[in-house]
Amino acid sequence: MATKNAKKANLLDHHSLKHLLDESVSEIVTSRGYVEDVRLSNVKLIMGTVIIIIALVAQFYKKKFPENRDFLIGCIILYVVFNGILQFIVYTKEKNAILFTYPPAGSFTSTGLVVSSKLPRFSDLYTLSISSSDPESISANNPVEFTKSVTRWFTKDGVLVEGLFWKDVEALIDDYAKEPKKSK
Repeated sequence: MATKNAKKANLLDHHSLKHLLDESVSEIVTSRGYVEDVRLSNVKLIMGTVIIIIALVAQFYKKKFPENRDFLIGCIILYVVFNGILQFIVYTKEKNAILFTYPPAGSFTSTGLVVSSKLPRFSDLYTLSISSSDPESISANNPVEFTKSVTRWFTKDGVLVEGLFWKDVEALIDDYAKEPKKSK
């Protein structure tokens, strides 16, 4: 009795479960008026493009190996450096984030959200956290999170019960929005 638009996941594959939940969270947050901030994604794409261009230039350089040895060494060094920068960005800025947002239009807050999730391997406990994209801002609220079993939101056939999941995520967004930041 599943509907035509039912979201279904393989219950034995935690990546499938996490992906479906993360996509639903993104949909819920954007439906609440938050616009996705894609600047970090764009920076990562540009870095990846530069890395690919370096590799292509090294591969298709007009001179053959003994003559282009120094050029190849330079390309290899650049390739490693740019990959290192890309990994540093992912490790320090992105972490477990599934969504970065701008502040909602007409809002008094000057910071967007960072929505992060975790679903450890061999575990059914899904952790969703919402924090400010600028935690040092005066308008930033304290981070909020919940950890719940994914069995609450899926039927035995792997269909996501969206009403229950939406209710939990919207409650978390409301908790973040109303919680005042403690003074330092």
